[in-house]
Amino acid sequence: MFLKRFRRTGPEIVIMIIIISILVWTGSFLHPPDPTGQGFSERPMPLYSILTGLPHIGPLVYAFAGFILVLLLSYLLVNFNTADLFLGERTFLPALFFILLSGIFVTQQTMNPVLPAAILLLVASVRIMDSYKVQGVAYSFFDAGLLIGIGSMFYFNFLWFGLLLIIGIALLRTGSFREIMISVLGVATPLFLLYGVLYIAGKDFGKLAADANYNLFGEADPHKFSVTELIALITAGIILLVSLLHLLIYPGGKKIKSRKTLSLMIWTLLLALTLYFVSRSVSTEMFWIAAIPASYIMSHYFIHARRKLIPEILFVSLFAAVAAVQILNLI
Repeated sequence: MFLKRFRRTGPEIVIMIIIISILVWTGSFLHPPDPTGQGFSERPMPLYSILTGLPHIGPLVYAFAGFILVLLLSYLLVNFNTADLFLGERTFLPALFFILLSGIFVTQQTMNPVLPAAILLLVASVRIMDSYKVQGVAYSFFDAGLLIGIGSMFYFNFLWFGLLLIIGIALLRTGSFREIMISVLGVATPLFLLYGVLYIAGKDFGKLAADANYNLFGEADPHKFSVTELIALITAGIILLVSLLHLLIYPGGKKIKSRKTLSLMIWTLLLALTLYFVSRSVSTEMFWIAAIPASYIMSHYFIHARRKLIPEILFVSLFAAVAAVQILNLI
């Protein structure tokens, strides 16, 4: 019954999701995390340095800004599916799951460079899928590359997601060399323009290059997981694994574009997890990007699962795990 209620699409569900999002972020509003404690402010990328350089902004403002970006991401998640219906029906579940997942790591509930990059990644994914069945050269790959290049000026490890352009070409196109070059040019353009402007403005190019190298290859501070965070993360991981297996075994009678969109989401998830486990410069901030495809994959399972009891138990378990993290954080 609990899951069935959230599968509806009426305005009351939107209100409920907004209330849940406020509850999930209440701890961060009452005890806002220090945004400088994540290490991004030490040697920030150029666009993120603009945000961190604003005067008289306290932790509460940063927490509220992060909350607004999460709401915007939630809206874009729903809008992407509404436009293409690759999940099979209109639903607010992707927004709900993204908001719930945002409550697992309390220290990440503030402004950080990954959030604006994640928004650009979602829009870039839309542009990649816009290339489906385009006759001739699909210039939407340049747009997607441009968005990824801009995102890297907030969070430099975002550059690795340029691989999604190649994956998108392999999934959707015939492997045109011209489209690959257009994608690379799109990613490189913001970097050349921004660093060129900074160099002309008299900035120390050696320092800029050193900051970029530090963000890409430096060692991030390890995250110390609390017991409740581990429980919530394991719960979300089990649900995600069940959802992924369900998607692979029971893909359903979807249109080709829907299957390819979900395939792109799986590749995005795999790339985010690979970076987390392989790159020493990546920490739990990558969770924001991984939560995007995870929200879609989990939503697909809860929409199409035939059995009612197991999905209901998993759904309630995620709510309970996130609530435990937030309650223990408050007390």
